[in-house]
Amino acid sequence: MALFLTGDTHGDFRRFLPESFYEQEKLTKEDLVLICGDMGGVWYGDCRDDEGLDFLESRPFTTLFVAGNHENYDALRTYPLEDWHGGKIRRIRPSVLLLERGQVFDLNGKRIFTMGGASSHDIQGGILEPDDPLFLLKFHTLKAKGTPFRVNHRSWWKEELPSPEEYLEARQNLNKAGWEVDYIITHCAPTSIQNELLRERSKPDELTDFLEEVRQRCRFRYHFFGHYHGDGIIQKQFVLLYKQILRLK
Repeated sequence: MALFLTGDTHGDFRRFLPESFYEQEKLTKEDLVLICGDMGGVWYGDCRDDEGLDFLESRPFTTLFVAGNHENYDALRTYPLEDWHGGKIRRIRPSVLLLERGQVFDLNGKRIFTMGGASSHDIQGGILEPDDPLFLLKFHTLKAKGTPFRVNHRSWWKEELPSPEEYLEARQNLNKAGWEVDYIITHCAPTSIQNELLRERSKPDELTDFLEEVRQRCRFRYHFFGHYHGDGIIQKQFVLLYKQILRLK
């Protein structure tokens, strides 16, 4: 079982074309490619998603992903939970799987902790409510000004951050694992790492603080994350991924 990792795709899966990802020639459905959040393939929740999802299903490998902040959580929650390799997943296609938050998976003898989610920061104009009588006026005004904003249940979901129950489950599963795993896969980074990346633009939140707790308490080899649209290594153990596809040895 080979395991590859990459960053945000936002529904654009061209990096998985054979001419870009030539390693797939020797892969099978037993091999895994994991997207570190903002996969974006379940965006509309209807047939408009089919082309991208069917493309992933046609690849010789199995696609895994953790959730990011740019995901349609209403649509994702329509897929039932099931157990897979020791943790909970939602099966979007036979070989396209969402790895739920707070899970510890056993993949090829390696323990992998997953905790998707992140805060959206491209919302200076706020979150608009579709049923607001002034919705169209606000929408067009913000568009004209070029001010970033989101629309509730259309381009933004409060579930982008974990619920109290998900934090509880994450801690319970880490307790069972003795707070020791091989790899951590998330969308955003622990607070200290985000602060180093973003400097004065960093806005820590409950999730980055939870991941900071994990950083300090958990023994692990590497922590992989996306979200910040770059590729690089921070403090040796923390690997930021965007367009790079990295194979774990």
